[in-house]
Amino acid sequence: MLPGMNMKNMAKAMKRMGIKQNELNVKQVIMKLEDKELVFDNPQVSQVNMMGQKTYQVVGEPQERSLDEKPEISEEDLKVVIEQTGKTIEEAKAAIEKHKGDLAAAIMELKE
Repeated sequence: MLPGMNMKNMAKAMKRMGIKQNELNVKQVIMKLEDKELVFDNPQVSQVNMMGQKTYQVVGEPQERSLDEKPEISEEDLKVVIEQTGKTIEEAKAAIEKHKGDLAAAIMELKE
């Protein structure tokens, strides 16, 4: 907020301007950028509603994750994809990697 401003006065001023602010109980926020992800664990998130337009404010320390990371593929994941598609282990693994661990997307591709 603004330095030196009383919180009660700030709330009253926001109310007069038709601005409503709610604190949300958020466990994680992920922002996907072109080349990486910003992951905020246990951030402070506020929803601000001003004249019907909702905006969100995220406060916290992000961790950066590369989008190039290969997903961990378990034996169970491979088994599920192979059972659903009848494909080889190599085909199942390639599809899972291509879809970054999304088993449903891998299965759909292999069934086509």
